[in-house]
Amino acid sequence: MHPFRRAVEAGDLDAALALTSDDVVFKSPVVFTPYVGREPLRQILAAVVEVFEDFRYVREIGADDAADHALVFEARVGDKRLEGCDFIRRDADGMITELTVMVRPMSAMLVLAEAMKARLAST
Repeated sequence: MHPFRRAVEAGDLDAALALTSDDVVFKSPVVFTPYVGREPLRQILAAVVEVFEDFRYVREIGADDAADHALVFEARVGDKRLEGCDFIRRDADGMITELTVMVRPMSAMLVLAEAMKARLAST
């Protein structure tokens, strides 16, 4: 099991962030401009924990020692079910340098965008 998956499933935000580089790049499914750094990622992940319901990883793609890895998940936001994937890129030291999230279908992504906007506006 990928260490990021293990941390997320345990609800351990600090452990998940400890796996990232200081200048980790987060690419959101709802905004074009990437977020850079652990602190923005902390705020986003904290909001995601509140917004996603019934979250669970359903599949991993990639060898344990590969630089690139994919974690496929399912969740719900309100009454919208969604599927998504966390694409992880690691450097030679094993630190996550890039985290890209994709979500489908569009109707669920739009509900997610509104819920995340509301959570992040209150931080």
